[in-house]
Amino acid sequence: VQLQACGGGLVQAGGSLRLSCVVFGSIFSISIMGWYRQAPGKQRELVADITFGGSTNYANSVKGRYTISRDNAENTVYLQMNSLKPEDTAVYYCNAKNPTSWQMQYEFWGQGTLVTVSS
Repeated sequence: VQLQACGGGLVQAGGSLRLSCVVFGSIFSISIMGWYRQAPGKQRELVADITFGGSTNYANSVKGRYTISRDNAENTVYLQMNSLKPEDTAVYYCNAKNPTSWQMQYEFWGQGTLVTVSS
């Protein structure tokens, strides 16, 4: 299984970016897909996740500004980021993990993509 993320870059405060993560492997349609971020000197944190059924969960810091979505036919998860703030600057990682009801556990990470928001 491989996760390939892209879409990061440099943007001014108030701008928008869309991250994409393609999953190569058969697990996508059943997995909980998530986006995490890690800012310099800070721990990695969950930004948003989405179940295979489309239920979403967001960190309080991004609610109303970020939208996570998935295209099960394309094995792709997206993160639309609007109204970006300098404090959103971080390396963003996509993640795939087993449904919570499963006994068999797995978790895969993509390479990070850097998002830099200038003030």
